[in-house]
Amino acid sequence: MCGIAGVRRFDGAPVSGELLAEMGRRLRHRGPDDHGVWCDGPVGFAHSRLSIIDLAGSAQPMAGAGGTTHISFNGEILNYRELRDRLTYPFRTRGDTEVLLAVYDKYGPAGVSELRGQFAYAIHDSGTAQTHLFRDRLGILPLYYYATDEIFAFASEIKALFPVMDEVRVDTASLHDFLAHRSVPAPFTFIDGVRKVPQGHHLTVGADGGVRVESYWALPPVADLEVTPRRAVDLLDDALQSSIRDALVADVPVGAYLSGGVDSSLICALVAKQRGGEGLHTFSAGFGDDRVDETTWARMAARIVGSEHHETVITATDFQDDWARLSWHRDSPLSEPADVAVYRLAQLARSHVKVVLSGEGSDELFAGYPKYRFARTTRAVGLPRGPLRLLEGRLPATQARLTVALRAMSEPTYAERMRGWFAPFTALERDRLLGGPPTRTVLAPYLDGRGDALRRMLYADVHTWLADNLLERGDRMSMAASLELRPPFLDHRVAELAFRLPSAVKVRGGTTKWIVKELARHYLPTELVDRPKVGFKVPLDAWFRGHLREMAFDLLDGPSSFVGSTFDRVAVRRLLSDHLSGDRDEQPRIWTLLSLEIWHRELQRRIGSTAT
Repeated sequence: MCGIAGVRRFDGAPVSGELLAEMGRRLRHRGPDDHGVWCDGPVGFAHSRLSIIDLAGSAQPMAGAGGTTHISFNGEILNYRELRDRLTYPFRTRGDTEVLLAVYDKYGPAGVSELRGQFAYAIHDSGTAQTHLFRDRLGILPLYYYATDEIFAFASEIKALFPVMDEVRVDTASLHDFLAHRSVPAPFTFIDGVRKVPQGHHLTVGADGGVRVESYWALPPVADLEVTPRRAVDLLDDALQSSIRDALVADVPVGAYLSGGVDSSLICALVAKQRGGEGLHTFSAGFGDDRVDETTWARMAARIVGSEHHETVITATDFQDDWARLSWHRDSPLSEPADVAVYRLAQLARSHVKVVLSGEGSDELFAGYPKYRFARTTRAVGLPRGPLRLLEGRLPATQARLTVALRAMSEPTYAERMRGWFAPFTALERDRLLGGPPTRTVLAPYLDGRGDALRRMLYADVHTWLADNLLERGDRMSMAASLELRPPFLDHRVAELAFRLPSAVKVRGGTTKWIVKELARHYLPTELVDRPKVGFKVPLDAWFRGHLREMAFDLLDGPSSFVGSTFDRVAVRRLLSDHLSGDRDEQPRIWTLLSLEIWHRELQRRIGSTAT
């Protein structure tokens, strides 16, 4: 993958090549292999390249054959060879970038629907005086923009937009979003005036500076496939194998993450089936804590698929060393402790390969989280808050999942109960910390008219939790290590299949992600398929009472604390003392506030000043 950026002016001034070069420099970690700038009066693009396809050619920004179109492209078009074979165009390169120009030449902006892959790209058409931005269907790759009456700018990461902004201010409404979602849902961001292009959307900038954003793709509206459970498994097998075949397209080595969980193990097994395990490098991370360490299972899976396996161990010191720098890379607070682990894993992988496959997206498409068993209950009724709060306070850290369930089910509205499964803070806690309710709502529109309760929950998670948190994390942490990440489950054909299948093949007999597990049984031993889900957990409950204790107190309750001055300081102190005394396990909330504090301090350090 790469880094893209661009500027278009509407005040009569030309775009500065130096400005574009500075924007590109801030994206150099995304593309260390090459970089370039194109300017033409009031419009210009910048590009930083990580070479994956057509290594010696396809330099960007690239001009179209007629000279009226220019492109800056991040991503991979995995069906570019098929498109190239059926397009009449005077190709000069062997890569996928020029195929995008050929597709635009034939179909115009509607050509985005012809693409398979993960992408974020901009095309300026001097013939129509329009600039077009496109983001892939599931939001695998990021795309941000900033617009005023005088200027429009876009970039792969928010930090690359700072050179065009007169002032960088934190959007105060985003604080409520972060406490509720662990991220800021599209189209908003942490920075005032900066917006995300939503997943599956196309943005057009006209000659007058007007900006139009419209959807070009959506998940199927109804589950219209009436098939037997066995047939559903076969359909998924076909779709996933096709996706993996595409995902292996590269002119550089491709490896895979392998946690030992069902999703990554299945991906690796299908790769081994298609090309053999020999030569496949796989990667996993552990924490030196038997409660959350999955490396034993990863080694088992590696032996089964015949891969060359590599491991790394993450420590509390790694968190202290990486936290601030990775906050800058992410352009926001780190949403979860796993962010640091994902980065360290990407570092390990980059020392062997340039591209890795991951199992991301399977849980949100096929109902992998425990909460999906309670989809109907979540929709139907909220439980009394008082007794549940009392019970929650007596539960040990080992009962974290039950604690989450009690907190979620005690919320008063359907939207808040939905949000509560992933929210570090309840609605009441957020209001107390920030002195009032939120000024906007982003979840409710995804809950209306989407079919049964499970389907609604999945639809909301694909559009918020997956797109704005997990995929953002995956992109930033891999790109911080100059590594390309490809998730085969998020091929749009697999996603469309998931939403055409009935909910009964996703949660079946109390088993979550039933269809994926049944498919995995074709390729993996039962003990690996049926083991309890662990996920990428970090032992922070102990770390916050030990190695990270002093850091937490200093940053959250110190005189220069952003959190201490913005939120209710008494509530923050109570949170810390309850955790340290062992009375309550508050590590998800301590992490959230500490992550916000570290991000804000790093933002101030990097750009000089901020305001809220």
